[in-house]
Amino acid sequence: MEHRIDAAHWYETIRLADDVTLIHEPWIKPFYRCNMWHVRGRDRDLLFDSGLGHFSLRVHVPLVSERALTCIASHTHFDHIGSHHEFPGCAVHPAEAHILAEPRNDWTLADRYATDEMFDALPVGWDQTRYQVKPASAGRLLDDGDSVDLGDRHFEAIHTPGHSPGGIGLFERSTGIFLSSDIIYDGPLIDDVYHSNGADYEATLERLRPLAVSVVHGGHFPSFGPVRYRQLIDDYLRGRRGAGCHLATGLQPPGGASLE
Repeated sequence: MEHRIDAAHWYETIRLADDVTLIHEPWIKPFYRCNMWHVRGRDRDLLFDSGLGHFSLRVHVPLVSERALTCIASHTHFDHIGSHHEFPGCAVHPAEAHILAEPRNDWTLADRYATDEMFDALPVGWDQTRYQVKPASAGRLLDDGDSVDLGDRHFEAIHTPGHSPGGIGLFERSTGIFLSSDIIYDGPLIDDVYHSNGADYEATLERLRPLAVSVVHGGHFPSFGPVRYRQLIDDYLRGRRGAGCHLATGLQPPGGASLE
């Protein structure tokens, strides 16, 4: 009989610096495992993405139910919005609000990726034929340049189309923290799913490259610093354009952020 993981042992939280906590599901293989980011603010907290949603995030991770919380969808692939329905008035980019409200398996990529093969160990009660993200309400449409206010902390929303049309990253200018989701992380970048757009991906990374990041907390894989950030972007752009091509210049970073 196969060993299955129960709800009490499904999630793990790892406290990092700057009141940032990683929440993840360690029994999911790294390529499919979403990094959920919790940020503590003075007046309210931030939750950026909510994972698979098979087990209740609110019930089994007390951190996300202790205080008033703003829940944001970086984009609407199944591995990032599974528990969004547990949080009222979520924020999402307008381009993907309809998917949050009606998360069909073909729109969220669950039809091709939410399978037994994504796990190192299966959760209790899992049946891939019955998996379906539950609809969530969008209380706020978050667009490029909008601010997410936690009282003493302010994140700027950056629209990051390419991986998906309504991708969002969050940048805290005072600390250089960038919650980048799936547009840039330290692993294979995905630009070929049904609603990805390679040209948009290239333009987004050109725009993001000058951002004065100190640490990047991506949607998958470990966090990294500014040197690796630009290396990953340059590697992607070289792959798109061919060796020897140079980066475009004269593009303005989000919010007029300074170069490092």
